[in-house]
Amino acid sequence: MSKNIMVIGEFDNDQISETTTELLSGATKLSAGGSVSIVLLGTSSDLIASQAFAAGAHKAYISSSGDYDAFLADKWVNAVNDAITKENPDLVLLEQSSIGRDLGPRLAFKLDTGVAMDCVSIEDDDGHFKATRPCFGGNARAVYSFEASPAIATIRAKSFEIMQGDTGTGDIVQIQDTSVSKVTITNREVFTIEGLSLTDAPIVLCGGRGLGGPEGFDMIQALAEAIGTDKAALGSSRAACDLGWFPVANQVGLTGKVVNPDLYIGIAVSGASQHMAGCSGSKTIVAINKDPDANMFKASRWGIVGDYKEVVPALIDAINAK
Repeated sequence: MSKNIMVIGEFDNDQISETTTELLSGATKLSAGGSVSIVLLGTSSDLIASQAFAAGAHKAYISSSGDYDAFLADKWVNAVNDAITKENPDLVLLEQSSIGRDLGPRLAFKLDTGVAMDCVSIEDDDGHFKATRPCFGGNARAVYSFEASPAIATIRAKSFEIMQGDTGTGDIVQIQDTSVSKVTITNREVFTIEGLSLTDAPIVLCGGRGLGGPEGFDMIQALAEAIGTDKAALGSSRAACDLGWFPVANQVGLTGKVVNPDLYIGIAVSGASQHMAGCSGSKTIVAINKDPDANMFKASRWGIVGDYKEVVPALIDAINAK
C-alpha cells in the first residue's frame, strides 16, 4: 500500500544536509510508490528545493522568509504544522539533530499523535509503521508501533542509504505563516570545527577523561593525521568536555552528537551509558583503555587493554610503516 511521507529538511550554506538526503531516500522506499514531500524553511529554501527534487521529493513546502534562518521552535512548529495540515502525510521524518529533537515532540503534542526519537530504522508493518531505536546505552533495541497518524520519528544519520532520486522537478507550495515568535535571540555564538564534522566522518576517534589532560588530544590528532584528516574526525566524551579539554561542539553522547561511523575508536573512554547512546550505531567499535573492566569493552568488537600513551604511538607507527 502506497504511503504519503513528509521530510522536515535541514540545510546550511545553500546545501541540503546529507542526512536530509538520506531521509528522502528512506521516504521514497517507505512510500512504496506514494508521495514524498519536504518542508524547507529559510532564505535559500527555493534553491534547496531543486536539490530535494533531485533526491526524490515530489513536492516542497517552503518559506524563504529570513525569520526561519535561526531556529525558533514556536515559529517553526507553526509553519511545519501548516504544511502537515495541507499534505496530510502518514509519516513525518526529522533528523535526529538539535532541531529534530526540539521540533519532533512539539509537533506530536500539537497534532495529538506519537513520536519516536533517535531511531535507527523504520518500516511499514501491514499498514502500521514500526520504529526501532537503541536503548540502555545501546545494549538493547526497542521497537515502537504507531497507532495514531501521522507517525512522527527522528532518525539518526546514516540510517538510510542514499539512493538515486528523480532528477526532474516537483511542485512548490508556499507556506503562509504570520505567527510571531515569543522568543528573541539576544546573542549567538558560532563554534567552528576544523576538518571533517563528526556526523560525516567515516572514522571517529574519541577521547575521554582517562586521557588525563588536554594534551592527550594532541596524540589523538596525530593518529587522525596518520589515518588521514579526510577520513577521521575527533570527538570527546562529556567528561573531557566538562573539564575544558576539548570543544563542546565535538562532544559525543546523549547530550552531544550522535554518530554512526564505519569505525569508532574510544580512547580512554569509560563507556558510560550516556556516552554509548551517542555511538552505539557505529558499524565497528574499538576500545583502548588500561582498565580491563571498562564498560566500553562490552560494546566493542575489538579492544586493546593498555595505556593509550603506548598504544596510540604504536598504531601511528604501524600506519606510517605501510
